[in-house]
Amino acid sequence: MDTSREDSARSDLAAAPLADDELARIDAYWRAANYLTVGQIYLLDNPLLREPLRPEHVKPRLLGHWGTSPGLSLIYAHLNRCIAERDLDMIYIAGPGHGGPALVANTWLEGTFPELHPSVDHSEEGMRHLFRQFSFPGGIPSHVAADVPGSIHEGGELGYSLAHAYGAAFDNPDLTVACVIGDGEAETGPLAASWMSNVFLNPVSDGTVLPILHLNGYKIANPTVFARISDEDRMSFFRGAGYEPFLVEGDDPAAVHQLMAATFDACFDRIAEIRAAARRSTGKFTAPQAFAESGAPVRPRWPMVILRTPKGWTGPSEVDGVPVEGTWRAHQVPLSKVRTDPEHLAMLEAWMRSYRPEELFDATGKPVPELLGLHPRGAARMSANPHANGGLVLRDLVLPDYREYGVATEGHGRTVGEATRTLGTWLRDVIAANPDRFRLFGPDEVESNRLGAAFETTDRQWGAEILPTDEHQAPQGRVMEVLSEHLCEGWLEGYLLTGRHGLFTSYEAFIHIIDSMFNQHAKWLDASGDIEWRRPIASLNYLLSSHVWRQDHNGFSHQDPGFIDHVMNKKADIVRVYLPPDANTLLSTMDHCLRSRQYVNVVVAGKQPALQYTGMDEAVRHCERGLGIWEWASSDDGAEPDVVLACAGDVPTLEVLAAADLLRQTVPRLKVRVVNVVDLMRLQPESEHPHGLGDRQFDTIFTADKPVVFAFHGYPTLIHRLTYRRTNHDNIHVRGYKEEGTTTTPFDMVMLNDLDRYRLVMDVIDRVPGLGANAAGLRQRMVDARHAAREHTRTYGEDLPDVADWSWPG
Repeated sequence: MDTSREDSARSDLAAAPLADDELARIDAYWRAANYLTVGQIYLLDNPLLREPLRPEHVKPRLLGHWGTSPGLSLIYAHLNRCIAERDLDMIYIAGPGHGGPALVANTWLEGTFPELHPSVDHSEEGMRHLFRQFSFPGGIPSHVAADVPGSIHEGGELGYSLAHAYGAAFDNPDLTVACVIGDGEAETGPLAASWMSNVFLNPVSDGTVLPILHLNGYKIANPTVFARISDEDRMSFFRGAGYEPFLVEGDDPAAVHQLMAATFDACFDRIAEIRAAARRSTGKFTAPQAFAESGAPVRPRWPMVILRTPKGWTGPSEVDGVPVEGTWRAHQVPLSKVRTDPEHLAMLEAWMRSYRPEELFDATGKPVPELLGLHPRGAARMSANPHANGGLVLRDLVLPDYREYGVATEGHGRTVGEATRTLGTWLRDVIAANPDRFRLFGPDEVESNRLGAAFETTDRQWGAEILPTDEHQAPQGRVMEVLSEHLCEGWLEGYLLTGRHGLFTSYEAFIHIIDSMFNQHAKWLDASGDIEWRRPIASLNYLLSSHVWRQDHNGFSHQDPGFIDHVMNKKADIVRVYLPPDANTLLSTMDHCLRSRQYVNVVVAGKQPALQYTGMDEAVRHCERGLGIWEWASSDDGAEPDVVLACAGDVPTLEVLAAADLLRQTVPRLKVRVVNVVDLMRLQPESEHPHGLGDRQFDTIFTADKPVVFAFHGYPTLIHRLTYRRTNHDNIHVRGYKEEGTTTTPFDMVMLNDLDRYRLVMDVIDRVPGLGANAAGLRQRMVDARHAAREHTRTYGEDLPDVADWSWPG
């Protein structure tokens, strides 16, 4: 953007766009929201101050955050004016989510909260309940949680608001997402990366994000970086990120109201210009020159607002002889001794009366008509916008029949296929069939994880410069790639929370980067599932490939299967973990996941050429069961086995089958049962998870007293956690990843972690009664075989042909 354009932006601001009566009404609305906010933090009773405050009117535990709340309410009131005047479709994301009482206050004023929580109506008793329930046992949380209409994330953990906002805007061409970012939150890594999300926004097919940096100067106990750098540096930062920044600052309410109104008018005028210019260019923003023809830059410079007001504005200026308003001391509860210190009690009453509640609420406690006439109506209210309750607008995916994409097998374990490449052909057609409600998200790994077939029907969405040497980069596309797991996760969450579907593909080791974001989303799903008016949303689906057992090109840094352990800590109603062993079971699993609602589904699958074990019909039945006996690989002939070889994961399955083959050849009298597990939750008792097996059924499959050698994709302790209540748990011996590895061959990798076929045979010899002494020679041959395999890799840099080319005997 050139300097003349910037100067024009400033000169375009009207000096006083609000008439006196409109200014008075907006200020009254803001005062009402502030009054209700303070009441929620402090009061149990006497909500309208009909009598002098007494200690018993005050909560025994004072919780909540005052410092950010006046700014959140100021923004909310002015956005309501813009919605009403411009007929905008808008949702509000509160990055400072700990400002929960402010958002509750605004949703109560505009009537949505009472509609959804009838006991908290527009009356004196409803207001008393409103105050009492906040941060109180049996009430609502202190953050902008699922209980608050209009919210799409709790905000209890900072850093994700702007990524959620952009995710909400994708494929919502008429939606505006107002996203308030706290200046403390702006210091987090995810938020810092999120500013560049505008590169991925298409002004034709996507909506608009209006970032509003709430610059009040302090975190809990420290100044914020953005507040202490120079104005020039701060403005340059946002211009460099591609925004046109507008500054609103001051501490005089009337002046700030006028400047805020003028600024929002200018911002929404700019947004309308950008949208109109883009949509005039043949109605499709498909090439850089298309937008340039309108006279605007190729990459739109979207407006953003910096709101600089005192922290804790309109609250106590000084308490106990130290400044509070405009300092870090206003962050939470400015007056902390209200029940025990008469001076604090008097200050609280004076503070609340300074908002002149008698002008704001009538004798019954209902907001006066002037306030009720200010906010939009019906679904135009930000707290009632259907996009903020995504299940209301969710439409099913059109899914092609995955059975038609399967690998045709010739027997079991003899055909070679590539699981994720096969899945990619199906996802290609899922994308084509759902051009407005499905996207694929990944940190520069879609092609690497063998899903490149998607690019046969779409491109990566990209709004910056495109060079002739680039491939599959376009202003409009269904693949979202950016080298930030935080952004991928945040975009996808925002996309799902506003009623769409998606898939996040990542290298297994690096999905841990978003552990905390997954935590917050899982908690949101859990909380929202208990709220009747919240409608289920599409599940959050992860596909983890480039996994721990194939490190041909990577090394120790790329080895960590522990995300599934992390996921398993969440409530059983929310999480699912799948380990399909081949391409056909992967197709069946992913079809199930994309159809599901209100879950987090984690699917782990390899991308390398590998043996295929199931025909399509077998795969469907096996996935429906979740686990099962592979009779074709077993030698127990339907009788009670001597040992069970169990496996979960594609590489462990290969090693178990190779071990079963060795045992069949060398100890033909041994009765071996092979069990493959796709759905990890099936190992839990039915009392612990909806997918869990009953004890009798579990014992039927795994036996009640025979040795079980379990080859597992991840850390061995997880299998013990899942099965510790089972009758035969003491006989379950698990092999898995144990933090050993490097850049090496596939078989050397399993040997380093004692998961190889030779070690599994040794485990069987060591655990089957009566087999040890009789099979001493076999055990020694297995030790020698491991040594020979290791020597071969060290000499030739590849696995022994007998190992690398093994297949199930036909």
